[in-house]
Amino acid sequence: MASLCLDRMRSEDLDEVVAIERLSFTLPWSRGAFLYEMEQNRVARCSVMRDETRVVGYVCLWEIGDEVHITNIAVHPDIRRRGIGRTLLTSVIDEARQHGARVVALEVRPSNGDARNLYDAFGFRVVSRRKGYYYDTGEDALVMELTLQDAGGAAGNPRRL
Repeated sequence: MASLCLDRMRSEDLDEVVAIERLSFTLPWSRGAFLYEMEQNRVARCSVMRDETRVVGYVCLWEIGDEVHITNIAVHPDIRRRGIGRTLLTSVIDEARQHGARVVALEVRPSNGDARNLYDAFGFRVVSRRKGYYYDTGEDALVMELTLQDAGGAAGNPRRL
């Protein structure tokens, strides 16, 4: 795989981002939703992972107080299982620590085994369930959290799957 770099999401990335989004989710975010997060939501930050020629993944999050909430994360289906999701998640956790965050949280479908395995490997734990969260199927969402320790602590260091 070509060398990867993490960068702030820009409007010119959105064609590729939206294409990955549509391939990844049954309830994809719209172009407008990404634009809102990038341009209007003061607590939001979106980043893309690029190889030398294209966007291969992205992550969006909210920073509220001492919490980081991952609102969206995806990797292009053609190149999953190559460590890109792990790299995106590591960057979020490392930056959260640097900013003094206490916790990183997210929602995930119980049926999304691959994502749950990734989050489990980082030490995320299910803390609650949101009933009927996904309106396309009525599926619940699992709320998962990773409690961050001091910079020298072990929380958030992934174990190999």
